Amino acid sequence: MHIAHVTATFPPYRGGTGNVCYHNARELARRGHAVTVLTAAVPGAPAVEELDGFVVRRLAAPLRAGNAPLLPELVPALRGFDIIHLHYPFFGGEITAAAAFALHTPLVVTYHQDVLLHGAKALVAAAITATLGRAVLRYAARVLYTSLDYSRHSSSRRLLHGREHSVGELPNGVDITRFRPGAPSPQLRRRFGISAEERVALLVARLDEAHHFKGVDVFLEALAQCPPTVRALIVGDGALLPAYRSRADQCGLGERVAFAGHVPDAELPDYYRTADVCVLPSVTMGEAFGLVLVESLASGTPVIASRLPGVRTVVDHGVDGLLVEPRDASGLASAIQLIVGDAELREAMGRRGRAKVERRYTWESAAARLEAVYSQVLSQIPSPAHPVSGANR
Repeated sequence: MHIAHVTATFPPYRGGTGNVCYHNARELARRGHAVTVLTAAVPGAPAVEELDGFVVRRLAAPLRAGNAPLLPELVPALRGFDIIHLHYPFFGGEITAAAAFALHTPLVVTYHQDVLLHGAKALVAAAITATLGRAVLRYAARVLYTSLDYSRHSSSRRLLHGREHSVGELPNGVDITRFRPGAPSPQLRRRFGISAEERVALLVARLDEAHHFKGVDVFLEALAQCPPTVRALIVGDGALLPAYRSRADQCGLGERVAFAGHVPDAELPDYYRTADVCVLPSVTMGEAFGLVLVESLASGTPVIASRLPGVRTVVDHGVDGLLVEPRDASGLASAIQLIVGDAELREAMGRRGRAKVERRYTWESAAARLEAVYSQVLSQIPSPAHPVSGANR
């Protein structure tokens, strides 16, 4: 198949949607398909490149609103594909659906998460969602969510009334070769001044306005309620980093919090292996899955996450991690202390988490499921112009 993936963000920008798109494209290419990713141009990245067996085309964006670029070049760029896959929400990405309609090309949508804004932005977003967003989702042959749990609670579900048959599930995955259990890094502990007696709670997130829902403030409040032997290691950068540093000082945490900033992908697995627990204290349904959870579990490190739709399907409470209520700093503090204070529990949770990821959350299995979705969609079109073979043409 010739497959186009359309996404608002893509590496080198570090974000969940672009990461998912990259792995979808890479694994589909490995399965013999011709894949092109269409995304917005960013400074320092080539306009066209071949990356891990697929092509990336970065298009000019004359207008942007946050991470949402307007890409008028999408219409001609989408010619000649057997299937178009849109990563959504993507304000401006509605052009993709219009192009799919005009080109008579089937459209598949991955709905990543609800977009929760405030003030005037929220009003504009609601108007776009109720009109253009509704049209995109209802036109799509399949709308895929990372879990059926999230699909049932998402604000988008009401837009699909009468189109429930188009809804499907496609969990995200993790590279279980890169993220695997191993010894903690003594170099990291020395770099951040963490003694052998101290325990490490890790948070990995993009620290920008688009990811304000990650619950960093809740994590800092929880840490202030933990014994001083519990340290926090926060990986990620973004415009909100100075505010989080100030918040840590206000909580009286001082050197107990280490902000690592941007960490290269090659080094990230060492952070998970060095941590005693990884936390995802997100506070809204802007979080639908939590890639960091499966990365941590693949590394043999237990997790603590907010009991949110979608997120709660990734963690088996009491088995490979713990769930706490959103915004409950005291509950989060208790969960952190329970795990870091019991080495035997940590080891058992980490072992069970790794086994679960191997069974359920590899990118290879996600690609196989996605390929089956494409084949089913194409098989329902009575036209020889749309082959269902997996062979690359």
